[in-house]
Formats: sequence, structure tokens, C-alpha cells
Amino acid sequence: MLSLALCTLRARWLTFAGSFTALALGVALLTVMGLALASSLDAPAREPERFAAAPVVVKGADTLRVPTPNGEKTEELAHPRAVPAATVARLRRLGTVVEDRSYPVRAKGGPGELTGHPWSTAAFTPYAVEAGRAPRADDEVVVSGDWARPGTRVRTDHGTVRVVGTVAGHGFEHAVFHTDARAAELSPAVVQLVVDADPTAVREAVRGAEGVRVLTGDDRRHADADPERDSEALTAMNALFGTAGGVSAFVSVFVVASTFAFAVDRRRREFGLLRTAGATPGQIRRMVFCEALLVGALASAAGCGLGGYAAPSLAAWVVDVELAPGWFTIGDAGWPYHVAFWTGLLVALSGVVAASWRAGRTAPVQALREASADSGAMTRGRWLCGTALLLTAGVTLAVTLLGDPGDLLHRKTYVSRPMLLITAAALLAPLVVRPLTRPLARLPGVIAMLVRENAAAGARRTAAVAAPVLVTVALAGSLLGATATLDRAGAAETRERTTAAFVVTAAGGGAFDARTLDRLRAVPGARVSASAPSAVYVLEEGAALIRSEARAVDPGALAATARLPLAAGRATDLDDGSVVVNEEWERHTVGQRVRVWLGDGTERTLRIAAVMATGTGDNGVYVTPANAPGARMDRVDVALADGADARVVAAGLERAVRPAGGQVRTGEEWAAATDPGSERTTRYGLLLVLGIALLYTGISLANTMVMAASDRVRDLAVLRLAGATRWQVLRMVGAESLAVVVAGAVLGLTVAALNLAGMGGALALLSAPATIALPWSTLATVTAACAVLATTSAIVPAAVALRRPALESAGVRE
Repeated sequence: MLSLALCTLRARWLTFAGSFTALALGVALLTVMGLALASSLDAPAREPERFAAAPVVVKGADTLRVPTPNGEKTEELAHPRAVPAATVARLRRLGTVVEDRSYPVRAKGGPGELTGHPWSTAAFTPYAVEAGRAPRADDEVVVSGDWARPGTRVRTDHGTVRVVGTVAGHGFEHAVFHTDARAAELSPAVVQLVVDADPTAVREAVRGAEGVRVLTGDDRRHADADPERDSEALTAMNALFGTAGGVSAFVSVFVVASTFAFAVDRRRREFGLLRTAGATPGQIRRMVFCEALLVGALASAAGCGLGGYAAPSLAAWVVDVELAPGWFTIGDAGWPYHVAFWTGLLVALSGVVAASWRAGRTAPVQALREASADSGAMTRGRWLCGTALLLTAGVTLAVTLLGDPGDLLHRKTYVSRPMLLITAAALLAPLVVRPLTRPLARLPGVIAMLVRENAAAGARRTAAVAAPVLVTVALAGSLLGATATLDRAGAAETRERTTAAFVVTAAGGGAFDARTLDRLRAVPGARVSASAPSAVYVLEEGAALIRSEARAVDPGALAATARLPLAAGRATDLDDGSVVVNEEWERHTVGQRVRVWLGDGTERTLRIAAVMATGTGDNGVYVTPANAPGARMDRVDVALADGADARVVAAGLERAVRPAGGQVRTGEEWAAATDPGSERTTRYGLLLVLGIALLYTGISLANTMVMAASDRVRDLAVLRLAGATRWQVLRMVGAESLAVVVAGAVLGLTVAALNLAGMGGALALLSAPATIALPWSTLATVTAACAVLATTSAIVPAAVALRRPALESAGVRE
């Protein structure tokens, strides 16, 4: 069988070249994703930055720790606690103590993200004055970098200051140093400090202070801003590559299996001849398996090499778009090569199982009499598998809608669910080939008739060629449509919650000081509702510590500027002993008491005053300022008093906020500006998934069309002998290609619509605006690209074949 397999490989090199190409590209795709995923598993420890030269850093409690039967659960506090005053007093007896402060600074003409610090902390980085001197007065500063020179006057949100010195930047921040006294005015809270003393003595001094940590050596990096940013970035990268790898694996397996099955199915006459010559069904199957084994092994090896070569380019791209840290590179893990190689080989063998089994069961004379038309295109296996997958998709959707509709809004769900329907549609595609091509009967001319009859006669061939179009359109419609639908629902929720005439926000993501809030409250005709971001933590099912984003509000003022999506209770019942929650909470009955931890870790038991609908998951929690210690007001919603002129109030708000550099917008403008949209990682992840999938399916589409065209040389020659001109034959080939693309696009659009309908049902059950958004422009572009590829890939080999004399081509062997 091995020698016979080698002979068929030589004789049918074009067909096997198509299978080889599809499998090699699929394995390359798996290798690239596997290498990227392996490289995103671990992040190297970052060295200390701001406190690289500090002897000891003492940091206040910044982590909530809650014991449970399953071990201690932790969450980062929204508002870290200051180091207790008694602890600071004990530390001062040991040596010099320098209080550290960090606060945002907005400067005209300066970098977008400036961070202020007291000058006494500069030595611990270390920063050294390059030009000028240290600040001595409240209106003097030292800046890092070269964006301002000594003597320059700079207007900031904390007043106009004069630059008296500059220090070299270290790359991790743009710093502005005030005097220690001025820094204390701008940021009174002290959450960490530097102690010049023996570490052992410092640890003894902080003993008993809950949550306070003593940092030395490499642990000093935990005192830097966002010390876990590398790990967080790689966690996001891991999710991105995991999603991309899963979709890539599905696409590659789907296309490769379809291509191999198509290649084997085209050889039914050859198998019939072998049966007539005495070959047993088992021998035919072994021959086909040997062919698949040879092609699979060679293609998988080539794909691993190609993937290893292409993976660094992917790593460079994710670094360029700032999805990964600058040091991210592809590592030397070996398991992705093994997984990709053996997966490719398994897919190659699996792709020929059904077709070879069917060919082996065909009687010799029956196989030799079989025409090119597909008889029994829907085999029992296709019926069973296609129906089972379709029922599985429907049942799981119904169960999810009835049990946990919010699960359909998660990325892992709306990325994976289309795969069931795509596979089911591909298996059942021969059923719809004739109905989809029936409209061609209304078109005049013989070409339309030939296209319709060829597509119907070769239903399995049409389904195989349409498969790449199906998966391309279905993925593009499902993934982009899901994110667009969720974005639209989130934006609608934001607009519905806001009834304020104006919304004033602090500059640069900072907060308003008390004087600015007083000026805003004093604006005639303005009813002001100030709010601050915070968090509330709750232990659910006795084991899961859940963080919910919260807003600290004045209940009386809230009613005038917001319309909460309440399912039960009243927002006006909110007080210092209660909380407004949403239906996602385990306890969400008005009047129930719930044990929570506030943003600074303080434990409280609060009464549920009202319950909001779940929506898209962004409704959060509302508390009073008393239950948000450490939170600073960053947004002011403004309603108009009776008879107030909106233009006059807007002008007053502008004057009140101008010294602090805030921004005044109408409620509609603010809702549009804060449209949640998709997360950056999600957007790039979908771009990566779709880009790779579209490229691969595009190549596979062209590959399959070439394979199909190579089997029709004799058919085209017969048409020429029957009187058709070369141009008529090419027009027919092109029209057939377009018909196949349209069939695949219709199936893909149906799959996308069904998936998005499920998401729409989930949004409706969650009381969220449910407006389905199909990316029509993207779908049109993808379909047009597939049409161009398919038409070109079919016409070019047909044109080459038609250059030979018709009589010679009609007698060509298969």
C-alpha cells in the first residue's frame, strides 16, 4: 500500500499539493499561536524603579484579605490605607522618615501623564539635578525630561508654577517635584514612606499594624505605581492568544478536514477501478491513510518550520501596538511544536476517514458507473453529526438563556458559540445548495442554467468550496457583531441613566478639590450632584470574594441627575446604613442585610435599599460618601433649577471649574464621550483572530478552487466540443464561483444572525437595550474579497486548460 500511495502522490500531485498547502498553513497557525501563548505564561520580575536607592519602604495596607473555608481570598483595595500615625511616630525614633506622595498634574504644553511628588523623595530613584536647583517655594517645581527648561513658567491645574530645575527622566514616569510642604497640601494622605533605618528594627516597629508591609530589596518594586503591570499585561495577552489560538485551531481543523475530505471524495472512480482490479475495501482505506500520513507528516513538519519563522513577527506586532511590554519576545518552548505537529497529523488522518470509508464500501461496478454528479451527497454521518451539532447549539442556548443569560455576554462565550453552528451548517450545506441556486432559474440564458445544474449536481463539491466562505463570513459577523451589539447596549444604558443637563469631569483623570466643589455648588440655577469612584467587596457562596465598582453619591441630589434602572426599591432610600446593588449579587432582595467590605477594607453590614437590573454588567453599586472612605469626587452631574437658563448655568460652570482645568459637557456629550466601547485588548484580539482567520481561509478558498478546477478539465473540453466559445466557458466558471461564494455567504450570515439573536435575547432578559448590530460593511467587504479570490482562482486555471485543444483535453486521464 505504501508504494501505491507514493505512486498516487506522484500522479495526483496537484490535488495533494492543495491538501499539503492547507495543512501546512493550518499547522503554522497553530504553531504561531502556541509559541505566543507559551511566551505569555510568565513575566520576569520587574526591578524597583522609584525606590531603587531607598533603604526601606513602609507601605500602608493595600490588600483586602478575607479568610474562607477554601483559604484566604485577596483583592486589591480601591483606596489603600495610610500608615497609622502611631506607627509613623515609632519609625521616626529609628531614623529619618520621608513621606511619599503621588498625585496627577496637568500642565499646559507638558506630557499627557504627569505625576507630582515631594522633592525629598527624588533622591531615592535616584534623580539628580541636571540644570538649575531644587524647589524652595510653593510656586517652584523641578521637572523630569526636556519638555521645560529652568526659568519657564508653566500653567498647571494646581496654579502657575516656575520651573527652577530639571532632572533626567528614567522612562517609567514624567515627574513634577514640588516642595514637601506644597506636596502635602496637594495630597494630604500618606500611604507609604521611606525609612533610613535597619530593616529588622523597622519590622519590629510596624508589628501589630494591620496590613502594613516593610519592603526591602526587590520587594521595593511593590511601592512603584502599578508594579504588576507586566503580569497584568501578560494575563491579558494570555487570554488574547488563548482566544486566538482556539479560533485558529477551529478554523484550521475545519478547513483542513474539509479540504482532505474533498480531495478524497473526488477520487471515487479511481477507487472503483481499484475495487474492480481486486482491491479490498480495507486495502483502499489503508492506501488512503498512507497517503494522508505522508502528506500530513510532511505538511506538519513544514508548518512547524513556517510557524517558528513567523512567530517573532507576531510578537513584534503586539509590542508595537502596546498590547505587550517592550521586552516581550517568543521563548524557546518546545511543546507548541509537538502540539501543532501531532494535531496536524491527526487532522489529516481524520479528514479522510469518512470519505475513504464511503469509497471502500462502494461496489466496483456501481463506482465505475457513477457519474460526476453527487449521488447521496447527504450521507448518514453528515445527517447525524450535522443534526446533533444543530440540536446541541439550540439546547445549550436555551439552557443558558433560562439559567444564566449573562454568560452569553462574556467574550469566551460569544467567541466559541459560533463554532457549533458553523460546523453544523457546513455538514448540512448540501441540503441547501439547490434551494440557494434555484433563483438562477429565473435568469435568461444557458449559462445560468448550467451554473444552477452544475452546483446542484456537485452539491458536495459546492459545499466544500463554500466552506471557507462560510467560516469567514460567520466569524466576522458573529465576533464583530457581538462586540458592536454590546457596545451599543452599553452606550444606550449610559444615556438612559443620565438625566443631568451638564456633567463636569476633573482634568486628567484626577479629582476636584473642596474649593472647586464649593464654586460649582455656588453657581446660580445649578442643582449639583457630586460623586466619587470607589469599590465594594462581598463574599458570595462563602468562598468567592467579588469586587463591584461603586459610586459614592448624595442620595437626595442623585434623584435629580440620574435615572437608575431599578428593579426593586427606591434610590432615595439610600443612606449611610444601606447600599444599592444589582441583580448579579447573590443577595439582592430589598431589606436584606449583606456583609461587605468598603474600598479601604473596612467591614460593614449594610441594608439593601434598592436593586438595579443586571443590564450589560456595568450598573455597579451605589453608596453614600460615608461608605467610601478615601474616595475623591471626580464627577459632578448638574441639573437645572426651575426657570434656570442653560447657557447661563453652563457659563457659570465653566468659570467655576476653570482654575482646576475641568471640563463641562452636556449630558448627551458626556454619554457619547464615555461610551464604554470594547476594551483595547478585545479589539486587538478580534483583529488578530479575524485577520489570521481571514488570511488563512482566503488562501484555502483559492486553494480549494484550484483543486476543483483541476478536476474539471475534461468537463470544460466537452463544453467546447459542444459548441461553447472559450469566453462562454470562462463566464460560466466565473458565475459558478460567484454562486458558490453567495451560498457560503448566505450560510455564514445565517449563522451570525442566529448567534446575535441569542445575544439579543440575553440582553432582553437582563433588562438591557437589545439592538442587534450586524457589521454590514465588513461583511460586504469580506464577501467581495472572497468573490474576487474565488473567481480569480477558478478562471485562471480554466483559462490555462482551455488553451489546449478541446479534443486533447477531452481525452485527458484523471
